[in-house]
Amino acid sequence: MKRLAAAILIFDVVMGLLILCVYENKQVGNWVNEEQNGPGTQGAQTAVSKDIRQADGGNVDSTEEKKIALTFDDGPHPSYTEQLLDGLKERGVHATFFVTGEHAKLHPDIIKRMQEEGHLIGNHTYSHIQLRKNNRDQFREELILTNKVITEITGEEVQYVRPPYGTWDKKFETELNMFPVLWTIDPLDWCSSNADCIAGKVVEKAQENDIILMHDYYESSVEAALEVVDELQAKGYTFVTVEEILFD
Repeated sequence: MKRLAAAILIFDVVMGLLILCVYENKQVGNWVNEEQNGPGTQGAQTAVSKDIRQADGGNVDSTEEKKIALTFDDGPHPSYTEQLLDGLKERGVHATFFVTGEHAKLHPDIIKRMQEEGHLIGNHTYSHIQLRKNNRDQFREELILTNKVITEITGEEVQYVRPPYGTWDKKFETELNMFPVLWTIDPLDWCSSNADCIAGKVVEKAQENDIILMHDYYESSVEAALEVVDELQAKGYTFVTVEEILFD
């Protein structure tokens, strides 16, 4: 009988110690979680996940401005550029236009409108010439001539250049006091007539501070560009001219 009582007592002591151990481990675990992540971490993580899902769905709660730049090469086109300017004006969007000298000379009224409506105008050479090893002087002269054409229309100095095909000589930066502007997103809009497809490529890749390359010389590109504006504005993006991306 005494042995049975002693066995029961030992069993009770052991179980008590085990229960105490489990309780203390639980408390230590909770303390470590709060020390590392702060109290109420699980609820905060749920709230953050909800905000991300809302942002992905286009319901943007943040007031922080996300800048992105829309740029257009090769124009101005006598009708498509006008359509684009109409659409940008309706949406309160400013863009950057890299114009060729020959097209600017043909359509000075469109260049003037770009300026009056707050768009930035840059140089895209006179005839869309690509810089090569054997034509540096000709390329330089085309930049100078295009600057002259634009300045005669706007009264303002041209500071930015989009070199056709992205080929550039850094010495021009000091020789001509011009700054080259390349791009981060190129949907190859010039080789597609499917506006939805073009816009989809841009929206899928778009991130803050991107510079989007498009062309205002094709109707499908203009349609796609306005789709891009609508979709990215809904996601909280603000469209700015390139100098705000490059120097802010």
